[in-house]
Amino acid sequence: MPSDALIRIVALCVVLASAETLHGIVRTVWVVPRIGKDLAIRLSALTGSLLALGICWLLVPPIGLTGAAQHLALGVVLVAFMAAFDIGIGMLLMRKPWRKVAPDFDPRTGNYLSFGLAFLLVVPWLVWSFSRG
Repeated sequence: MPSDALIRIVALCVVLASAETLHGIVRTVWVVPRIGKDLAIRLSALTGSLLALGICWLLVPPIGLTGAAQHLALGVVLVAFMAAFDIGIGMLLMRKPWRKVAPDFDPRTGNYLSFGLAFLLVVPWLVWSFSRG
């Protein structure tokens, strides 16, 4: 893989993490007080997925990947990075124990992060599929 593509992938990860962090702050500060935590979490799963789709729509094509397999591999990289980022923020920055971080990934607890990550897995492939024709 050319170093230019690797730099673009790292940049994509940083942009996604930054956007999703700001998205979470907006949800916590402005949306939760207005519509409640449960509805805000459900809504943010949708808006966060649309945000990731928009960012990938802009930043995935210039990476220069070809074929479905490369785009799905990029999705795996994005999911691994974002999951690690979320865990890192929770445990290192917010100093939460694993027992408090783990429920964020479990839809049975009312959290939909795992659905967002599942969608992120296929987003690069969707962008590639739609941009082909």
